Amino acid sequence: MPKPNPQIDWIGQTIGNRYKIESFIGQGGMSSVYKAADPNLSRTVAIKVIHPHLSNDPQFLRRFEHEAAAVARLRHPNIIQVYDFNHENNVYYMVMEYIPGQDLKEQLKSLSSKHQRLPLAETVRIMGAVCEAVSYAHEQNMIHRDLKPANIMINPQGQPILTDFGVAKMLDGLDHTVTGAIIGTAKYLSPEQAKG
Repeated sequence: MPKPNPQIDWIGQTIGNRYKIESFIGQGGMSSVYKAADPNLSRTVAIKVIHPHLSNDPQFLRRFEHEAAAVARLRHPNIIQVYDFNHENNVYYMVMEYIPGQDLKEQLKSLSSKHQRLPLAETVRIMGAVCEAVSYAHEQNMIHRDLKPANIMINPQGQPILTDFGVAKMLDGLDHTVTGAIIGTAKYLSPEQAKG
């Protein structure tokens, strides 16, 4: 079980006078993700809370708000839905669809521990759906930039859901990264990204 960032213990707290944090899901370089209850709509959601040190970076916050709004407009069965983005008391958060299950990385690791592999037909089915999601995002002028097994959730129906658009790039002429900066996870970078 992953451990939450010790700086803030959100379990049992309420964010936005609405979302009650129930448990810790995981964290990355920019944020921590929690499972929460939305009592207004009687549903479970995932809440991504930006790490405190980034909440004081106006450039990061502008980029994150812009990208949150763009991802919220995406409507595809294999892309996570973003419901809300807000802040209070210098805590910035994004409310998203909660997807129970494992990410593809965990699933592959579990199979590997049993000396098994994902069957070819299943691999093709999952990657076909992910490719459709990526193609749709590109049609909406968005590039994911961190496509990897850990960012593909497998829901209880076995459908892959593309998550974590945190380093997405908008194809609107607004490049919010430093020129030459490499964005993404090194072992999953495309040759174009690796060249810089």
